[in-house]
Amino acid sequence: MQLSELLGNNSIACHVDAQSKKRVLQELSELIAEKEEGISSSEVFDSLLNRERLGGTGIGHGAAIPHGRLKNCHKITGAFIKLKNGVDFDSLDNQPVDLLFALIVPEESSEEHLQTLALLASMFNDENFRKQLREAETCDKTQQLLMNWQNNN
Repeated sequence: MQLSELLGNNSIACHVDAQSKKRVLQELSELIAEKEEGISSSEVFDSLLNRERLGGTGIGHGAAIPHGRLKNCHKITGAFIKLKNGVDFDSLDNQPVDLLFALIVPEESSEEHLQTLALLASMFNDENFRKQLREAETCDKTQQLLMNWQNNN
């Protein structure tokens, strides 16, 4: 799976001023719903929130990968947000999160879902790449970094 397949032109937001986990999940839900026909932002939000209730998706180093399953979703869809300020996301290292890549996957998806989560975890484990994302001044630069990450690794 290529990151470019998960992200579209309107599925990246930068310098978002969200003060809570819930608000960040709402923002991510709106980005995903705008991109995927037949999926509402409330459905996406409920799926992401339900998954968070099972355990936080903050993986450390200021990054999180919220994800959920939807019955009427036909392919894995993603959105990326870079926050102005980090928020508490119940991360493994208890650090605030400012980089988030959300996924919605078809209900029956399992192997591809796990491979995509592993890919994103690998991306966020790259200290230099996290630094580049945080230093990117524009959404265009952020999108360019995300789209080219796999080619550079």
